Amino acid sequence: MPRKKIASETKERKAKKTESKPSNKEDKKKSAKNQKEIESETVSKRKTEKIEAFFLNDSIVTECSNEARLLYEKSRFGTLLEDGRVQLTLIEGYHLLDKDKIDLRQGKRLLGKEEFRKKCIRLEKNFWTRYIVYADFRNRGYIIKTALKFGADFRVYDKGVKPGEDHARWIVYPVKETDSLTWYEFAAKNRVAHSTKKRLLVGVVDEENSVTYYEIKWTRP
Repeated sequence: MPRKKIASETKERKAKKTESKPSNKEDKKKSAKNQKEIESETVSKRKTEKIEAFFLNDSIVTECSNEARLLYEKSRFGTLLEDGRVQLTLIEGYHLLDKDKIDLRQGKRLLGKEEFRKKCIRLEKNFWTRYIVYADFRNRGYIIKTALKFGADFRVYDKGVKPGEDHARWIVYPVKETDSLTWYEFAAKNRVAHSTKKRLLVGVVDEENSVTYYEIKWTRP
């Protein structure tokens, strides 16, 4: 066989071998791409994962998990218990259920939104009116907590402020548009706000579940 032909065949074999072998740069690019896809899938999975919560008589308790603890630490939902679980009020629980943040169980059975709402209405007076005001503040980015020790429904903090960092700015009384107050009741709410050094807000809920707020101040002539 002529030498030129042998040399030509040898070159062709080398060229084919070189083409079939991927470069280190290509390997690294593919590896980086795969890693990004894995990270993206992990983040997406975390976003869709819900916190397990359990309906116990008149309160709700979450599972002990990092997600539940972060829910408390970031947004101050509920009360953090010593064992790492978070205890929620009925209103907080319904809000998180409505936002698809939790799966709520009674025993082993999952509770739907409407079923749980009906339970809350039976258990808690003026639940729906109070919830509409609560959800409105949460949707606006405020932290809102119960204010039973102040003789009010809720206390509300300035945006960016968490309980423990500063005092609440307002105490809030939710009422229906069709409700009526006596002057004595109205004055009593003003006295509570004045004695706690907070501003008084009355949240009036209409038939379409829209809320109008009235801020009332105590003055002396």
